[in-house]
Parts: sequence; C-alpha cells; structure tokens
Amino acid sequence: MKKIAVVGVGRLGLCLALNLERAGYEVTGVDVRSDYVDALHQKTLETNEPGLSEMLAESRNFVPTTYLKDALTCDDIFIVVATPSLPDGKYDHTYINDVARVLAQYGVQDKTKNLIINSTVFPGYCDELQSELKDLNYVISYNPEFIAQGSILNDQINPDMVLIGEGSTEAGDTVERIYTDLCDNKPRMCRMSTLSAEITKLSLNCFLTTKISFANMIGDICNKVGAEQEKVLDAIGSDSRIGNKYLKYGFGYGGPCFPRDNRALAAFAQENLIQANISYATDVQNNVHLQYQIEQKLQDTELPAVIVVDGVAYKKGTDILEESQQLRYALSLARSGFSVTVRDILAVIEQVKELHGDTFSYEVIEEEERVKIDA
Repeated sequence: MKKIAVVGVGRLGLCLALNLERAGYEVTGVDVRSDYVDALHQKTLETNEPGLSEMLAESRNFVPTTYLKDALTCDDIFIVVATPSLPDGKYDHTYINDVARVLAQYGVQDKTKNLIINSTVFPGYCDELQSELKDLNYVISYNPEFIAQGSILNDQINPDMVLIGEGSTEAGDTVERIYTDLCDNKPRMCRMSTLSAEITKLSLNCFLTTKISFANMIGDICNKVGAEQEKVLDAIGSDSRIGNKYLKYGFGYGGPCFPRDNRALAAFAQENLIQANISYATDVQNNVHLQYQIEQKLQDTELPAVIVVDGVAYKKGTDILEESQQLRYALSLARSGFSVTVRDILAVIEQVKELHGDTFSYEVIEEEERVKIDA
C-alpha cells in the first residue's frame, strides 16, 4: 500500500488525511497535541465538520502520532499547519518553520522527500524554505486547497481545479498523481512555479471577495430605491462572463480565509510597489455593507424590541466565528439597546457565551433545525 504523511491534522488536515486513506493510501497523521492524537487513536473526536467523525470511525489505514520522525517513513509529506495573519497582512510561518527545523535535525535524506505545503503562505516563502532545505534532499511544492468550511470532505475530492506550485517537474508529477487518486472528478491540473501558485491562491480568493462585495453593493442600491435586487443580481449572473456563484445578496464575507487572503494580496502588492486598490476597496465595501444592514434594522425596529439572530457563525453550516459579519451585526444591535437572542447550535453558543457572556440571550437549536433555517 502506498504511504503518505500529513503533518497537522486539525480540521482541514484530518479531512485530507482521511480522504487520502479513502483513495488507497496508508496515512501517517502527525500533530503536536497529545490529547488530540489520543482522541484520534480512540476515534472519539467530536467535530462539527459534516461526515468527519463518521469517516474517522471507519478508518483503518490512518495512523495518528505525535512524532514527526514517523512522517519520514513516507516520501510525500503534506504540511497542513496554521499560518496566522500578522498585523501587516502577511502570514506567520512559525509553525511551518518549526516543522522544517525538526526535519533538518534528522539530516540528509537517503531518498528525495517531497514537502507539499498545503497551508496558505505569503508569496516567496516556498522559495525561501527550499533554499534552507535543498541540501537535505527535500523538494518544496505548494498545493493550497480551495474548500469551504462545512463541506471540506466533498470539496477535496471534487475540486474545480488543483493548484500545483511544483518544486520540480518530478514533484509536480507526484502531486498530480496523488490528486488523480484522490479526486472523484477530473479537475484541471494547474501546474506552475511555487511563486506563481502562491500568488494564484491569494488572487482567486481576492476575486471572490470582490464578487461578494459587489453583489452586496448592488443589493444595497436596489433596496434603497425599491428595485428587485434578487432579479437584478440573477440577471447579472446570467452572463457567462460573470456567473451566479457568489453573486447573492446577504451578509458580507468573513471566516478564516477570505478576509486575510484579500489583505495579504494587498500587502504583497504594496511590498512590490503595486497599488492593489481593488483589495482595499473590497475590504472597505464589505464593512460599508454591514453598516448599511445595521442602519436598516435600526430604522425598521423601535425600542424596546427583541431581535432574534438565526446563526452567528461566519457562514451557514459551520461553527467558526472568525471575522463573522453576522456576529458583528448582533453585537451592534445589542449595543444599540435592543434585546438580542442568538439562535445557533451548541458549539457556536458556547463560543459566543465565552466571548460575550450575557450580552445576548441564547437559544440552542439542533443541527437539523439549523439546516431548515439555512434552507
């Protein structure tokens, strides 16, 4: 059986590891959290990512460990660790650097090892890491994924395209072969240099944030003058040059990917003396739209009143609060004097309570009920 390693088996990494196992690989999953690894061993991990707990329970060739050295039994190693955003819009590569530092301690490898960076990185990073590890027989490639929280497992095996920033032609061939095994569909394989792939990853998400902000801007205009915003946006999206995806009216973008990738592209452009005005404008418009939503609610609702907010995660079907426009909306209304009740699943309610205490009243709903609300 073919062997492969995934270093960093949090939500995204675990999905990748289990999908690789499903594709016929024996997978070594490495994580520094011993309690978490124990839960993976015992298959008792609870997660709100649909299908993940069930897939873990059924796994047979997934071996979790806390020892990074175990990953070196494999020639192909995916790195899926966190790269938090920095105040200047760049990414903190500390966790990847920590992995590289430990690998370097094991010296020169007898066989070439493909280190496939799955984490989002700032353009130029993979080339820097390659310079540090090239004498140890490592080849660095970049392979970020384009997935949505709440549908990671399905998105990984049915991508529109696979982005491969190849450290060498042979490494690119390897990554392409892995995805041929992994995917149920036949995605386009976009192979290029690591630098080009790093820019592509940020640019793609920046385009989506632009599209979301544009749709909400047009929707605000329509609502203000009494036009039919849904029909307007549907007509715009009917043009094949534009398309309907992400061209819907609603809350602005948030979460762990879109906002920071948009800012990172602007930071990279600025570093290279290019003005990425679209990135800045998208961020501004996203916040302008939220203020419009809040002001409309304040105009339409008289005190005292109880306002119920159904769902405060950044996106339907997730338990993630990072940069959630919905949560900011609820907070603003509460601070304006309204009694706000937050309705969501327990995992979300617990997070909101920890962050904001008695700012809100709370109503816990079952996942099945939230699906009905989202529909």
